[in-house]
Amino acid sequence: MSTPLRIAVVGCGDISALHFTAIAGQNNVTLVAVCDVDEGRLAAASQSHGVPGFTNHRQMLDELTPDVVHICTPHNTHAALAIDALDRGVSVVLEKPVAHTRDEATRLVDAAKRSDASIAVCFQNRYNAPVQAAAEILATGAVGTVHGAAATVIWHRSAEYYQDRPWRGRWSTGGGGLLMNQAIHTLDLVQWLMGPVTSVRGSASTRFLDDVIEVEDTADMVLTHESGARSVFYTTLAYVANAPVTLEIVAENATLRLCGDLTVTWADGRVETVRERALPTGERAYWGISHELLIADFYQRVQTGSSFWIDPAEARKSFDIIQDIYDQSFPERAGRARQATERKALT
Repeated sequence: MSTPLRIAVVGCGDISALHFTAIAGQNNVTLVAVCDVDEGRLAAASQSHGVPGFTNHRQMLDELTPDVVHICTPHNTHAALAIDALDRGVSVVLEKPVAHTRDEATRLVDAAKRSDASIAVCFQNRYNAPVQAAAEILATGAVGTVHGAAATVIWHRSAEYYQDRPWRGRWSTGGGGLLMNQAIHTLDLVQWLMGPVTSVRGSASTRFLDDVIEVEDTADMVLTHESGARSVFYTTLAYVANAPVTLEIVAENATLRLCGDLTVTWADGRVETVRERALPTGERAYWGISHELLIADFYQRVQTGSSFWIDPAEARKSFDIIQDIYDQSFPERAGRARQATERKALT
């Protein structure tokens, strides 16, 4: 048996719970440290998992030299933390999104290319059994010409959700709102299953939580794919509950509908169903159930020295669609961002 991978976690907030569970469920790995700038969260995580706690990630990386670090922090810290790890030869499991600005995303893509270490971005819903089945069916070509797709993420978030973690509602720390924090997973599935996007048209706005957040809580878009197919996407946090996510793909010979399970309705009348491995429950159900599968796959690739398929360049595809919507919806913000990039290039 190979030497156990030594794992560290940076960021001990809400999403880290899924990472700690996934780490505990893996064979041949050992959690060696946790890190957080919030001393209360840090102390609780350190005690709960019986490992040293650090408030400085660089100190943790230099003193313990873990094999893999999981980054579960606010969006504006993703790229810098990941780059620090990659430049030290430490592999990374990075929560989505890949970054909070285009410039930071570019820096991370470049760091991943020059590093001998590997990096995974957590688009875990690609590992859901119905999604995997849909990808396999589309790859066979049996459905014929794919005409288009429609997807919805119609959820609810309260003012308290943002007041509890203020970074979520700010451009400077969240990099965006609903699209960056919730709907990005489904948008990622649309562009992955339907193929490269060549045109993005849409809008984002704040229609429900405008007295609480400065980022968007509602968005819609029309995507044109390289194949000529067209997808529509609608998402909002203004609903009174978290409705099931839907993704429907219409093709020449079949319609594929993802709504928890996958239902394939063929033109000849056949109906096939692929069930999810388990039904997610509880308040974190909307995150999906496949973190453990993605993390196990990544660990195996780290141990064998192979690259991971959802790296920063791959994760940037859905990120860039979102940035295009932001540029169209908030032109003043886009102008400021361009000016900042130009100033940085001159220095």
